[in-house]
Amino acid sequence: MDLDFSHDYIVKGKIEIGKADTEYKGKLTKSDGKELLANEKSKLYELQEKLYADGSQSLLVVLQAMDAAGKDSLIEHVFGGVNPQGCEVHSFKSPSSKEYSHDFLWRHYIALPEKGKIGIFNRSHYESVLVCKVHPEYNLNEKVWNTVSDFDEKFWEERYESIRNFERHLAQNGTRIIKIFLNVSKKEQKKRFLDRINEPEKNWKFAMGDIEERKLWDEYMEAYERAINETSKDHAPWFVIPADDKWFARVAAIQIIIDALENMNLKFPKLAKEEQQKLDDAESQLENE
Repeated sequence: MDLDFSHDYIVKGKIEIGKADTEYKGKLTKSDGKELLANEKSKLYELQEKLYADGSQSLLVVLQAMDAAGKDSLIEHVFGGVNPQGCEVHSFKSPSSKEYSHDFLWRHYIALPEKGKIGIFNRSHYESVLVCKVHPEYNLNEKVWNTVSDFDEKFWEERYESIRNFERHLAQNGTRIIKIFLNVSKKEQKKRFLDRINEPEKNWKFAMGDIEERKLWDEYMEAYERAINETSKDHAPWFVIPADDKWFARVAAIQIIIDALENMNLKFPKLAKEEQQKLDDAESQLENE
C-alpha cells in the first residue's frame, strides 16, 4: 500500500479548517495501522540514534489541537520507543509570572532541543495566537498593553510575523520544524469528554473549564485556520491530520516525523585515521587478554 502522509496532509497555500477531514477515509485498516506503527517505531529509533550521533541538527515537533484530540497519547505511542537521552517533551501550561515578565517567545526558546535531539512541544508558542486570540484579555498579563482594545489587527499581524521570524531563525540554524494539528471533530470531542466523565479512571482528565472552552469552538477554529495559514512555510510546514481515529493520527504523525528526519541527510560520524588506529589497538588488546 503506497502511503505518503507527508504529502497528503501538508498545508500548501491556504486551508479551510471546516473542510479538512477529521476522519481517515483511506484503505488502511486499524489492525494494519497498528502493525505499521510498530514497524515505524523501529525506524524512528534508528533515525533518532543517527540524529544524536550526527550532532549537527535538531528536530522540533510542535503539537497543537483542541482538548481531548489525543496529543498526550500520540506522544506516548509514537515516541515511547526512542532513547530518552535524545528526546525531550515540553508541555506548556499558562505562563508563570516570571514567564510573563519576558516576551511571549522566551519560555519556548529556552526549551528548544539541542543539536542531536528531538524536542516535542505539547502546545507551544502558538497558544499566543490561539487561546490568547479567543481570550485577548490574557495578553494584559504581559503588562505592556492597557486594554483589550489594544489587540487590534496590527497586533495580531505582528504576532504572526514574530512567529514566522522565530521559526525562520531556527531553520537557518539547524533546527528542522514540523507542526502538527490534530483535527478532531466536535462530535468526537463530545464522545471523549463523556468517556472521561463516565469512566472513573479517566475522571482526572476532565475539567469543567473544558465545557466552557467547547462553547467557543467556532472561535478556536477561526484562530487555528488563521494561524496555520499565516505560518505554514516550506521550512516550518503545518500538517493537518484527521484525529477522530487515534490509531490513524499516530501512524500519520510518525510517518511525517520519519520523513522529516530522512530528509535531513544525517550521517554517522567517521573517525579520523588516528582515532581508528586507537580502536584497532583497543580491539587487539581485548582479543589478547
